[in-house]
Amino acid sequence: MAVHPGEVYYNPRCREKIVIRTPAAHTGGERAVMDLYVEPGGFAAGYHIHPYSEEIFTLVRGSLRVHVAGRDIVLDEAGQTVTVPAGTVHRWFGNTEKETSFAVVELVNRAERFEQLILRQLFGLAQDGKTDAEGRPHLLQHALTMREFSDVLRFTDRPWPVQRIVNAALTPVARLLGYRACYQEYLDRAPQERAEPEELPDVVAAKLRPVDGPVR
Repeated sequence: MAVHPGEVYYNPRCREKIVIRTPAAHTGGERAVMDLYVEPGGFAAGYHIHPYSEEIFTLVRGSLRVHVAGRDIVLDEAGQTVTVPAGTVHRWFGNTEKETSFAVVELVNRAERFEQLILRQLFGLAQDGKTDAEGRPHLLQHALTMREFSDVLRFTDRPWPVQRIVNAALTPVARLLGYRACYQEYLDRAPQERAEPEELPDVVAAKLRPVDGPVR
């Protein structure tokens, strides 16, 4: 099932909500634009990289702390932007206890695969209580899912060559026990809600490329 504008996706573990502004289906699968709402105490699921995708965060309101390549960048004024190049270790955190923070996120390259993994599989697992407290799949599920989607996201708590070996060793056991790398039920699960994306202030809208703009 394709992702559509206005669909709302929740990750209760990470305390985040995504509202689709421009889905990958509208850009040939190469770019997606999403509204990210982070509740106080919210965070991304672990330090990670996107091997082939660039991610751009532009703050609308609140405050977001984005850890990029060993340093923290705090976005606390509307229009402030941070770009995370492909292959760069990063993680974001809500940076205020007073309000839900709101940022627009652009994902460039392999956006359709990103939607399938993050919005469908990882959010679905979190909703069903099948992740740890940080929103990461448990061991056997992790081995299958992260091996299948290694072109989209890789957690960085262990070197990738080590993860490849461990995932390969655990894969037969996981499959024998009925785990799957990608669950059709999550691909087919209808969003719980739809919402009209918020109108963006000019200082934020000016930072976003047109839907048909060139890929960076």
